[in-house]
Amino acid sequence: MERLIEGHKKFLAEVFPVRRNQFRLLADSQAPECLFITCSDSRIVPDMILGTGPGDLFITRNAGNVVPISSHDVDGVTATIEYAVEVLKVKHAILCGHSDCGALKAALDRRGLEALPKASRWLHHVEGAFSHRQPLNPADGPHAELASLIRGNVVAQFLNLSAQPSVARAVVQRRITVHGWYYDILSGRIERYDERLRRFLPLIPGE
Repeated sequence: MERLIEGHKKFLAEVFPVRRNQFRLLADSQAPECLFITCSDSRIVPDMILGTGPGDLFITRNAGNVVPISSHDVDGVTATIEYAVEVLKVKHAILCGHSDCGALKAALDRRGLEALPKASRWLHHVEGAFSHRQPLNPADGPHAELASLIRGNVVAQFLNLSAQPSVARAVVQRRITVHGWYYDILSGRIERYDERLRRFLPLIPGE
């Protein structure tokens, strides 16, 4: 906790004064262009990875970067998506998974989940990953099987995101573009899912 307090002191002393005018503009409204859906994993820091700042990304996070698809439930993720599309009018919706994802590890091996009943129930949202597993990539080394399943989950959740009523309407109206990304923690690189080719490609060509 002391580290957080010291960090806030530094923010007030060094960061906020320099960006005071920006924060004044953001104090009453926001107009992000991108909805960013990612995992709760502490190693994923969107602003660091993408060079963004306050007001740039509308972010929602959960274990396994899940987009629930049930039409009967109300949940924070789909409510956030609806608000981002219908009210904030975001132009891009990005579903971003990552390497070494604990939710997909648990989906592969459910041992030890007896003490985590809510987490165990949540994992049914990632079962679609098994239907969309990607080809093994030798570059992933000993983690190739897990990585193929994680990429499969990106595809499954990308499809769930695209099927959200507000998103589907906005796509038809050409108001939004939906993206599926895979972030590799070790290399720092992002892959994008190409729906036409049904495979992942470097976000930056040639990387």
